[in-house]
Amino acid sequence: MSDLRHYDVITAPVITEKSTMVSEYNQVTFEVALKATKPQIKAAVEALFGVKVTAVNTLIRKGKVKRFRGRVGRQSDQKRAIVTLADGDSIDVSTGL
Repeated sequence: MSDLRHYDVITAPVITEKSTMVSEYNQVTFEVALKATKPQIKAAVEALFGVKVTAVNTLIRKGKVKRFRGRVGRQSDQKRAIVTLADGDSIDVSTGL
């Protein structure tokens, strides 16, 4: 049984045109918690999916300022992790966990 903390680190897979393009290079993109570190992300992916992770790259998308009915609001920041898997390992993000 996997630790519940791993589910708090990895929020959701990112399914965009760019993330499907990098899947050719054995990489998978996940949305992660803002306070998650690279070792925590690596441990969570290895524990949840049973694969070997070789590298983790992270980026933070800053939230935009939007208007709704004349009122100013701000979208929240998002942190994404691009996880590189070892040769021979793969993750199918279209199926559930």
